[in-house]
Amino acid sequence: MSSSDETGSRVWAPRIRGLSLGILIAHGLAGCVEPLYGPRLGGGSVADEMRAIKVEPIPDRIGHYLTNDLIFALNGTGSTPVPKYRLVVAVRERLSTPIYNSVTGVAQAGDVNVDADYKLYKVAGDSQPVTSGIVSQFVIYDRSLQRLSNVRAARDAEQRTASTLADQIRIRIAVAFNNRHD
Repeated sequence: MSSSDETGSRVWAPRIRGLSLGILIAHGLAGCVEPLYGPRLGGGSVADEMRAIKVEPIPDRIGHYLTNDLIFALNGTGSTPVPKYRLVVAVRERLSTPIYNSVTGVAQAGDVNVDADYKLYKVAGDSQPVTSGIVSQFVIYDRSLQRLSNVRAARDAEQRTASTLADQIRIRIAVAFNNRHD
């Protein structure tokens, strides 16, 4: 064996040991990760529980967008199972125009700031919520000198806000279902 072969094996030996150790650790931890929407140990799945949520209508335009996004986020299958839970959401929306052009005196940007207070109840009469919380979203949009463009931009910002809020609520409910032990 030449001296260059010896040097090469000394360089690669620690790397091979490190790689082997990494693979061994990853293999050992592979069983520690449980998919959020997969079957649970007690039977059923989080996805099945989420499909059984009835979303109560939310007032106002932002509420309409949020209601539709929540229905799709919780049950995107199109099926209508018997509801086991009902989701009540109250929204508070604030619109403002924080940036003005000092020459024209016209707003250049607007923002939509929405807080959604959600509570998930069992349909079977329990007055204590299964889970509850508050989620917030803040979206900025550009304004122009055209009034209809500004109205459309504000509505688009509301729709993006509703979509993000629906995702936040869906994730929090899924985690709450996954952490329940009943």
